[in-house]
Amino acid sequence: MLPRPEDILPHRAPFLFVDELLDLVPGERVAATWHLSGDELFFAGHFPGRPTLPGVLMCEAIAQVGAIAVLSDERYHGKLPLFGGLDGARFRRQVGPGDTLVLEAEMTRLSARAGKGTGRALLDGNEAVSCDLMFVIVDADAT
Repeated sequence: MLPRPEDILPHRAPFLFVDELLDLVPGERVAATWHLSGDELFFAGHFPGRPTLPGVLMCEAIAQVGAIAVLSDERYHGKLPLFGGLDGARFRRQVGPGDTLVLEAEMTRLSARAGKGTGRALLDGNEAVSCDLMFVIVDADAT
């Protein structure tokens, strides 16, 4: 049985964008879902009359599943991956209320201090966004 996203990620509502894990290979890859109910606050202002999921939030959701891949690897217990960069983001489909995204991330490089990955969000099997992620790994309890 796969863990719940909140058992791995430090994120919490309203900024937890991962609802359910579909597949997980610690330190390598992950697939998950994000169900958009339409009640999310950003839909009211982005855009009135044509609610659209902001692309930057899709990239954040991909980063969150990437963090699940990293944090589920026991080598990174007590650590936190932080965004270091985003490259090659391409937005291909509009996503709105009632849609469900399948989020995928694959780690392409991991070290003790940083990593890289690639990810995408699929809507009805079609790519809505793809991007490359870069992140640094820090102590989770650092002040």
